[in-house]
Amino acid sequence: MKSPPWPKGRKLVHLDLKGAPPRVGYLHRLIELFSQLGLDGLLVEYEDMFPYEGELKLLQATVQPAYSREEVLSMQEFAKCKGLEVIPLVQTFGHMEFVLKHRPLWSLREVAHCVGTLNPHREGGVQLVMEMLRQVVELHPGLNTLHIGADEVYMLGDGDESKLWLASPGRTVEQLFLSHVTKVAQAVKEAWPHMSVIMWDDMMRGMSPDTLKASGLVGLVQPMLWDYTPNLDVDTTVSLLEKYCSAGMSDLWAASSFKGSTCVYTCVPSTQRHVDNHVQWLQVAASLSAAVNLQGIAITGWQRYDHLSVLCELMHVALPSLAACLQTLIRGQFSAEAQSSVTESLGISSVEAQAMGRTSADDSLFPGRRLAELTVELDSLLNSEDIRFFDNNMYVRGWFSSYHRQRKTVTSLITMQIHSQALTYLTTLQEKVAAVREEMVRLYPESTAEEWIEEHVSPVVAPLQRITDDITARLNETQP
Repeated sequence: MKSPPWPKGRKLVHLDLKGAPPRVGYLHRLIELFSQLGLDGLLVEYEDMFPYEGELKLLQATVQPAYSREEVLSMQEFAKCKGLEVIPLVQTFGHMEFVLKHRPLWSLREVAHCVGTLNPHREGGVQLVMEMLRQVVELHPGLNTLHIGADEVYMLGDGDESKLWLASPGRTVEQLFLSHVTKVAQAVKEAWPHMSVIMWDDMMRGMSPDTLKASGLVGLVQPMLWDYTPNLDVDTTVSLLEKYCSAGMSDLWAASSFKGSTCVYTCVPSTQRHVDNHVQWLQVAASLSAAVNLQGIAITGWQRYDHLSVLCELMHVALPSLAACLQTLIRGQFSAEAQSSVTESLGISSVEAQAMGRTSADDSLFPGRRLAELTVELDSLLNSEDIRFFDNNMYVRGWFSSYHRQRKTVTSLITMQIHSQALTYLTTLQEKVAAVREEMVRLYPESTAEEWIEEHVSPVVAPLQRITDDITARLNETQP
């Protein structure tokens, strides 16, 4: 079903830099593509890749170097030249794992064993997030819009100080959340009166309009409602946005997804899944009352579910999905014409990464295409049943089980066949992994390649390697 195209408002792409941060040269090539695809801005979540200074220098990444001040400024200048606005996202309440994991800051956690949630009662907590914001704003000259996060504030109210606060009659966890966010938003407005402040909406979804009105938050923030599912509930989403509007928050944002929201360890995205999400968002936008002032949509591309989780799909392999989602927003549906626009602009034969092929030799159309092809090929190998379940196949279970190995009753003829097949698979995988590694380090830090291979390849290779090593040892024992 065709919907009206996305209404007036900015179309942002989310750059989640807390995993697989692109090398600067690749980042510039991506920005160029984003501009060509029709995006209006970047929602940049730096986390530990920002060059914090002074007492906050401990927040910088140690596995790979954070971007330098010069690199952050050059990225903004390049984006500006391409017509893209840069909006930084700095978490100020929940998902502060990259901050609160550091021992000197442990005392600022809401609960000792919850690494991500800031204690809202400690004055040092507000001072910390305001210093983080100050450094980020200072390194973004001319900044007009700032995202302060505030999603998924887990275990809020479970800390000792929160329990004491909540013991007073009439106080609720909702009020506890709102008081902290309001304090941060007010401090931002005092420091930078011109600044528009965006925040995630999920912690407010169950709140009444009266609760929101009484918080003092109205007029300070623009909620960004996120939903990444392909079967997004249109009526419920419209009702939520209308509720925020009725509470006085008429300036609102949507947030969709082009990658990083299917499964915490997905390697290759399903374009159709993300297109379906955008089709639903178009229906939401078309159903809103005129009172809702939709500021735009952020097309998120999560690199990790949180700072401490594994890598999701990397940017290079998700570019067809991003292009398809944008065409859906621009055209009101993902028609045959939209598909052709994507495949022609990227020089590929299919919008699904698993079958994208190539129709052009020009890699500049699709920065990182060679790595995307190799990633898809390797992912297909890793997920083939013959390889993934090799140690559970008929021959291994039938003639080289742990029972046989313990009693040394293995059959040499069949185990040699098992050995030969395992070696063939190992060699094929090792060759493909070497090619992926070589290409990946051109676009991402060495640490990204190491992590990706350790997480996705090693668990599959290890059983094959154990079997070949075991058979080799046993064959050597039987040699005269």
